[in-house]
Amino acid sequence: MGDHIKKGEELEKKADKKINGWGLLGSKYEDAADLLTQSANQFKLAKSWDRAGSVFMKLSNCHLKLDSRHEAASAYIDAANCFKKTSTKGAMSCYLQAVDIYVDMGRYSMAAKYCKEIAQLYELEQNNEKAILYFEKAADYFEFQESSTLANSCKLKVAEISAQFEQYQKAIQIYEEIARQSLKNNLLKYGARGHLLNAGICQLCRGDVVAVTNALERYEDLDPTFSRTREYKFLSDLATAIDEEDVAKFTSIVKEFDSITKLDSWKATLLLKVKNALKAKELEDDLT
Repeated sequence: MGDHIKKGEELEKKADKKINGWGLLGSKYEDAADLLTQSANQFKLAKSWDRAGSVFMKLSNCHLKLDSRHEAASAYIDAANCFKKTSTKGAMSCYLQAVDIYVDMGRYSMAAKYCKEIAQLYELEQNNEKAILYFEKAADYFEFQESSTLANSCKLKVAEISAQFEQYQKAIQIYEEIARQSLKNNLLKYGARGHLLNAGICQLCRGDVVAVTNALERYEDLDPTFSRTREYKFLSDLATAIDEEDVAKFTSIVKEFDSITKLDSWKATLLLKVKNALKAKELEDDLT
């Protein structure tokens, strides 16, 4: 480890000397870039991630001086990947620098990829507002490249996070729109029922049984086969249990569905919120 750090420091000093010294502008930055690449790799071998990240940032500046924007963006990505191990803030900053370069170059798929990385980091930090912002940016950039599948994967993350923080209408709109798109594609149409189920669960969370019933009618118009699915019956039966304020019936319906089709943690969490609201209403009615 010590040897790698020592070599990294020596190579970085040589690179700094090249940058600050005399010489042909292009040549000195090319020489410095080569030295900085070697230096960063030595710091990586030593697992000195902050040092490696800092050197990759210097390397990016050299590439910018040489007007090598693709290489500059790649160096920022290398820096971000190092900082990810020690500093989320540092990683985000480098990813953002790379995204700006890729956008300027019209490399939208690359910009989208790293906006998604930023969004995932914000999600880990539970900064949901920023996570949503960057998943939306990623979706936009993927759409510029006509990568609708990748764009929709980011939109679904927006819907998932929005619903977790009670922005149900936003989530519903996304799930319904993606269901519509899926029904137009023979390869994706069987996934539409899953999106409609998620939209329906969000409708249940809003606590308006009439809205749920109306939504189910719309989903039936959207996909005539939906009324024959387990997902439709599940939502319809839950709406009835809510209308009847029957917690035991609600619980039984969820258990039965889960025994055949395992509910993921997102659905289970939202359904628990609905159940707790139903329990509170039942208790309130008992007290009056």
